[in-house]
Amino acid sequence: MITFLSSIVLLVLAYFTYGKYVEKVFGADANRETPAIKEPDGVDFVPMSTTKNYLIQFLNIAGLGPIFGPIMGALYGPVAFLWIIAGSIFAGGVHDYCHPKPN
Repeated sequence: MITFLSSIVLLVLAYFTYGKYVEKVFGADANRETPAIKEPDGVDFVPMSTTKNYLIQFLNIAGLGPIFGPIMGALYGPVAFLWIIAGSIFAGGVHDYCHPKPN
């Protein structure tokens, strides 16, 4: 339970500290339109309501987590727990913040 609570604290701290760093590096512009609004194509870029957007994000996380965690733990042992936390902070957060523009 100590490792679980520690990881929660670490994720929250990273959200506020590393998140601000990533925002400063990539620069947030509240007036910039998203590709779904700017270049809708009906396939990859489709404007959605906020409710649908949050539901899709939740289903992606809740659907993969219970499967991915135990498999990684069985394959690699306790180090997988650290990898999931570090990957969530340094890779997942940056990926979600900075989605590249398609060619």
